[in-house]
Amino acid sequence: MNAEGGTRSTPGGCVTGDLMERTKVFAMHTIGLVESLPRGRTTEVIGRQLLRSGTSVAANYRAARRARSGREFIAKMGIVEEEADESAFWFELLVETELVPAARVAALRDEASQLTAITVASIRTARRSMRDVPRSGFRVRRSP
Repeated sequence: MNAEGGTRSTPGGCVTGDLMERTKVFAMHTIGLVESLPRGRTTEVIGRQLLRSGTSVAANYRAARRARSGREFIAKMGIVEEEADESAFWFELLVETELVPAARVAALRDEASQLTAITVASIRTARRSMRDVPRSGFRVRRSP
């Protein structure tokens, strides 16, 4: 089963198989969490970082789907991977600094980890596909 075709329950209880929708739901739940954080200097800084990385997952996945080449797709998916992993870090930090109870972010932490894993697998598949493309026997001479 591929990332686009499978179905599962997301943090909000929404069942979806479309990764574009799944990343958007992740972004929306991240926004909700950030909006509900206790007020303070630390949560303001961490919340801002989490808001940027959590919403960037969806935005960059959407951009990857519009990639004009395999290389561009891989590069954009690399950004998705980084942002999902960064989101997982901010969730961990909120829990480990005892700003938020672990149970409150457990589903989002799990989703960030799964999105990271799906993205890594997608990048590997795309790289493999690029190597499998037969190359022409004709060489195009480049201008000096």
